[in-house]
Amino acid sequence: MWKEENNQLKKVFEFSDFIEAFGFMTKVAFLAEKHQHHPNWSNVYNKVEICLCTHDAGNVVTEKDKKLASEIDQL
Repeated sequence: MWKEENNQLKKVFEFSDFIEAFGFMTKVAFLAEKHQHHPNWSNVYNKVEICLCTHDAGNVVTEKDKKLASEIDQL
């Protein structure tokens, strides 16, 4: 579940290993590029943390973030 805090949507995804986590990040990268909306994220071994906010709207959560979060959940 995505949590809204500090003007960002945040979620941690956990996978079986690094390769699976990296594969997920690759899919998210293509999706983000398609939407021209790029996340702040980090990866440590099998965990990927994604933070979404709209920088050109003043670093707040917008419908653009909610739409990308929903599409990420569908991967």
